[in-house]
This record gives sequence, C-alpha cells and structure tokens, in this order.
Amino acid sequence: MTHTVEKIGGTSMSRLADLRDTLFLKDGEARYGRVFVVSAFGGITNLLLEHKKTGEDGVYARFANAEDDHGWHEALSRVSDAMIEAHEAVLDHPGDIEQATNFVQERIEGARNCLIDLQRLCSYGHFRLNAHLLHIRELLSGLGEAHSAHVAVLLLQRAGVNARLVDLTGWRDDGEVTLQERLDRGMEGIDPETEMPIVTGYAQCREGLMREFDRGYSEVTFSELAAQTGAREAIIHKEFHLSSADPKIVGEDKVRKLGRTNYDVADQMANLGMEAIHPSAAKTLRQANVPLRVTNAFDPGDPGTLIDDQPADAPGVEIVTGLDVIALEVFEQDMVGVKGYDASILDALTRHNVRIVSKVSNANTVTHYVDTSLKSLRRVEADLAERYPHAEIKTRKLSLVSVVGRDLSGLSVLQRGLESFAQAGIYSVGASQGPRNVDTQYILERDDMAKAIKSLHDAFFDEEKAAGDKAKVALVA
Repeated sequence: MTHTVEKIGGTSMSRLADLRDTLFLKDGEARYGRVFVVSAFGGITNLLLEHKKTGEDGVYARFANAEDDHGWHEALSRVSDAMIEAHEAVLDHPGDIEQATNFVQERIEGARNCLIDLQRLCSYGHFRLNAHLLHIRELLSGLGEAHSAHVAVLLLQRAGVNARLVDLTGWRDDGEVTLQERLDRGMEGIDPETEMPIVTGYAQCREGLMREFDRGYSEVTFSELAAQTGAREAIIHKEFHLSSADPKIVGEDKVRKLGRTNYDVADQMANLGMEAIHPSAAKTLRQANVPLRVTNAFDPGDPGTLIDDQPADAPGVEIVTGLDVIALEVFEQDMVGVKGYDASILDALTRHNVRIVSKVSNANTVTHYVDTSLKSLRRVEADLAERYPHAEIKTRKLSLVSVVGRDLSGLSVLQRGLESFAQAGIYSVGASQGPRNVDTQYILERDDMAKAIKSLHDAFFDEEKAAGDKAKVALVA
C-alpha cells in the first residue's frame, strides 16, 4: 500500500501541459508510485453524448433520434475536429501531434463504420436499434477517454517519464469481462514504482457502467481501481479547492478550504449538485477503507481536503450550498391514515427518472423537492392525476439551500439560519433538520438563493472569525 490512485477531470485535462511539471514531475524528475485515471478533454463527452447542462444533442442523441444520416455524421466529424484541437493545444512536438491525430482518425472512423453497420442491420425487421442504444453510448464514451489518455502518455514520454497507456475501453476486444477482470488485465505486469500508468476513465465491462452510473462512470472506475489495488490514498485533482461556499457568491476573501471532512458530508454535497465524488464511488472507497483527498491541481503545494470516515472533533458548520429545485406537491383530503400514496408518488418519480433531493409530508400532503426538467415532471403529474383524479397536484420553481457539517449538534443551525434570513429580508418557504445532524435545509424562492447562501455563510463563518479574533486579542493582552 505505497501507491496512490489519482483522477484528473476534463477541465484540468485541457490544461495538461500546465500540469506536466507540477503534478507529474518534481524538479524535472518523474514522481512514480502513482496511477492516474483520466477523463476526456473538457467538452468532448458533451459532443459525444449530449451537453450535460444544456441538453444539446451530441453524436449519441443525434444517432438515437436520427431521421437521416447527416446529423450524427456531422456531429461525429465535429468531435474529431475538437479532439485534434484539444491535443494540438497541449502537445508541442510535431511527431506527437501526428501520432495523436492518427489515433483520433482511427478511432473516430472505426466508430463511424460501426454505427453505419448497425443502422444497416437494424433496417431489417428482426433487429431493433433500441436494444443497442446503451452499447452505442458506451462505445462513444470510451472514445474521449482513450484519446486523452493516449495524449497524456505522449506528453509524459516526451518529458522522459516511463508512462504507459492502460486502455480499458474494450476497443475491438473479443468477449465480455467483469469490471474486476478488466482492471486486473489492464494493470497486469505494471509496477507503479518504475512506471506511470495512465488509465482511461471509461472501462468496458459486463456490468455496463453507463447503465447505472451514466456520466459518473469515470469516478466509479477510479474508486474500484483504488480499492482493488489497495491504494494508500485516492486523490481527485480538480481546478479548485473544496471550500465553505461558492467564492463567486460569498467572495474569494471569505471562503475557507474545507481541509478535512468525511464521506457523510461528501454524500450531502453530491445530493446538492456540489459533487466531490459520485456517491457510489465514495461507498466503494469507504468500504475499502481508502481515504479520499481532493486537491486543486493548479495549487500543487497545498494538501487539499482529506475525506475519510472519521467523525468531527467538535461540532461545526463546514459548507453552505444550494440547488435549484422544483416542488411537486400532492394534496389529497383522503390521504389521512391511508397507505399507498407515498409509494405511488415514488413509483411515478422513479419511472420517469426524476431525482429526489428532499421531501416533506403531513397528514394530507406529500411534497418532493426534485432536480429535473419541467418536461419530465409534467409526465409525473399526468400519471398521478390519472391515479388520483381528485388530488390537487401543484409544481413550483424554488431553491434549496443547505448548511452541512459532520456534526451540527448543539449549534442551533435551524434557528440561527432563520434569524439571519430575517435580518437580510429573506422569506423562507420551509425549513427542516434531521436527527442525524449533518445538514439543515431551507426552501426559498429561486431569486433568493444566492442572497441566502451569503447570509448563512456570514452568520456561521464571520461569527466564528470574529470569535477567533477576540480570542487572539485576549491572548495578547
């Protein structure tokens, strides 16, 4: 247990040349004993699948909904151009650029021919395209990570690093293997003490990572590799530090780096879209007793934030964050004392793949705060209206702001938060705190979210700073 397994995200990969001399090398010498799992260059997976934030169609979406061939062919060509542009920005040797470009052309045209053959096959009545869509999504996803890993190896080898590409994408492989077998085969014969493995974030396997984790697959590969190889530590390199709030909202001078927290807090962060790591990946590391460190890739001298399974030494607020949500409220007078309503609502939400962030209920009303599109929620409403024709079903755009910490006991977070809102002129639609004492949630109008985050951050962190300043004055006196 002397090596680490480290992951680099897409945005950081796009600045790979900046990281070479700080992250991979030290004083010009390779820093071995480390295994790197890489994501595709920034924006490439959006072009291959669909844009993560806007939903704009990529190659996959255009192919799946194709009325003609032109849309997805053009989209695939755009991916090729974007990949070449990405590696031309980080490689400076003409020979390396040529190798990377040839790699892109070979993979892109191979994928294009595969999709053409599949379309031709599905033109016969016995074959249905829908049965192959998940495999297509996985095939396309692997193109991005294979490219970025190949480019990273070229860059490092040019700098004198004994780097090795570990391609887990299953390109042109025969047969299916489990994820464990795929990782074992990829790492077979590799000694991290003398070489630096660069591993693709996507791993083709029998389980099908996209089926359960979709765009979170690279962190699942990363965590499984760390657990399976008995890593001393798992490290995620981001382009920022994990901090007490969004610095754009509360100010660069006011935020604090977390420094230390636990997997319980990481789960709350993921639930609110402030994802340090995918919850399933965190579970794997937690069960394997592998601590996770999240660092700023561009601040190499800072140890970042350590995430493990240890409780806090003392109660304290660690993070204030928020998320836009939609409230789905189901009111039915006959709900009192009757079982089944809650299960039916959950079933409708699950059927339409709606993510639940939080929930409250009383005698005749169940309200779910969800993170989804209005289009998906309209389908849920239609199902529930058919099931409960006399129910009043309402939706409302709101925001959910949460105060999070390993231990909030005895801090009166709920009361103090509402007091800070009153002073700032913010109206809270609702508020709640569970007995586990790791988070307190406030429901607000959407326009008030940023103002509420700043108000809460000032209430809990400025007060702490003021108390610390008073203690220092007293000590000097």
